[in-house]
Amino acid sequence: MLTGDTGMDRRRFLKLGASACAIPFASGKLSAKAYGMDPLANLAALAGNDRVLVVIRLDGGNDGLNMVLPLDQYANLAKARANIMIPENKAVKLTAATGLHPALSGLAKLYADGNLRIIQSVGYPNHNQSHFRSTDIWFSASDYNQVLTTGWLGRYLETIYPNYPDGYPSKDFPDPPAVQIGSSLFTLLQGSSVPMGMAVANATSIYSLVPSGYDTAPATPAGHELTFIRQMFTETQKYGESIKKAIGAAANKSGLYPATGNTLADQLKGVARLIAGGLQTKVYVVSLHGFDTHANQVLAADVTTGSHAALLTKLNDAIVAFQDDLRLLGLDNRVMGMTMSEFGRRILSNASLGTDHGTSAPLLVWGAGVSGGLLGNNPAIPDTVTVKDNIPMQYDYRSVYASILKDWLGVSAADLQTVLLKDFPALPIVGSPVLPRVSATMGAELEQNFPNPFRGATTVRYRVSTGMDRVRLRLFDMRGNMVRVVVDGFHAPGTYARTLEAGTLSPGTYFYQLEMGGRTLQRPMEVMR
Repeated sequence: MLTGDTGMDRRRFLKLGASACAIPFASGKLSAKAYGMDPLANLAALAGNDRVLVVIRLDGGNDGLNMVLPLDQYANLAKARANIMIPENKAVKLTAATGLHPALSGLAKLYADGNLRIIQSVGYPNHNQSHFRSTDIWFSASDYNQVLTTGWLGRYLETIYPNYPDGYPSKDFPDPPAVQIGSSLFTLLQGSSVPMGMAVANATSIYSLVPSGYDTAPATPAGHELTFIRQMFTETQKYGESIKKAIGAAANKSGLYPATGNTLADQLKGVARLIAGGLQTKVYVVSLHGFDTHANQVLAADVTTGSHAALLTKLNDAIVAFQDDLRLLGLDNRVMGMTMSEFGRRILSNASLGTDHGTSAPLLVWGAGVSGGLLGNNPAIPDTVTVKDNIPMQYDYRSVYASILKDWLGVSAADLQTVLLKDFPALPIVGSPVLPRVSATMGAELEQNFPNPFRGATTVRYRVSTGMDRVRLRLFDMRGNMVRVVVDGFHAPGTYARTLEAGTLSPGTYFYQLEMGGRTLQRPMEVMR
């Protein structure tokens, strides 16, 4: 109970009270906790886009050089980490230059099927190698020297659920915006006033914590906070009923989930059941802990085993089972998953058969809607590596966020600016992007080029719906330099297709932009070797 006249900071209360209430979830192993524009427009946005995002947090800082193996850099890598390096003949080869840790054979199959995108050397400028600060940066989508109290997914969900928690749940929005498996909600889901979701954890029944009626709260600051807390608990109870209904409406179909010993698989198994049960939740967050591998990352007797190999095995088995379940449930086209970790590890190994805090690392995005393949080059390993050497960043982590928000979740350009606070170039990650609608203000639609990635040539299609307007279709490199004018002329209403030859373009990521009437649409494309 709150006392005195100073009240309590709501965010602090919600953070500290994250494990305070719960409901049974998925065979009794998990339990749930909730906290708590134009509504018709929001409903239309949800109805028109039923896509779901699942985020896996690899907690502790994942060693990317032990996960995605730069086989073309092995001569120098052997000088830097001979005591822990995976032998080349043990790698699961994706290409002649790149392989995966032998524990990731299932992910290699997803890659071969075009359902896994590996983005090389993801990080941010002026990398902070503190667990806490770097985690805050990844969760909030901030610059290295900027402190934010909201999360990027929390800000995204506020574009769909304005004024949350007031008025929610409702007939049109009966389910929680996000669900996180864990005892407390990450800053990742923090909105401007309250977290935008529910934490799911082992706890006692929520119903023993939420009385059926309340006395009138006093008209004091503490009383106002008490009213707010009661509102959160009431919404928790309502969302709990929604989750119980979804759990009871579906069952898992895949037989690939490990029976024991894989907490990540257990979490994803519950997520699949919630989605199959009809929950309209847009975002799910799960975690795998233990990646701070300063010591005994490998076993000296067999470097393909050890703590990191055990973690990668859990990651592999969980994702493979989850994707198999989604396929059998008919949901694989609706769900996309991604990994995130606060940092990678150093190039140089240490004397304890481990690795220390580093900077950039590969990031995985998977699902039936992914544009599969490798994005970026293997990190270049110097001939002589010191303890200060790290993996240079190729892609800002916020470009990954921008790509998924824009192309998978259908976030508008205006909302994207609100969510990420700055403009970041999207990457060719999503194979079937949500296309912008033709509008009176733009009067045009730009499709994703096909094929993408491509080698020889690709086709760009676009549609013009207004009268005779000047249309320019131009190609830019990652630095924003224009490298080619594809179209520049006046167009009558209609659908157009233009073939773009790779020609002298260097391999890498480019952006093609359609400009008409002073407005632009833009999409990424990738030229392969």
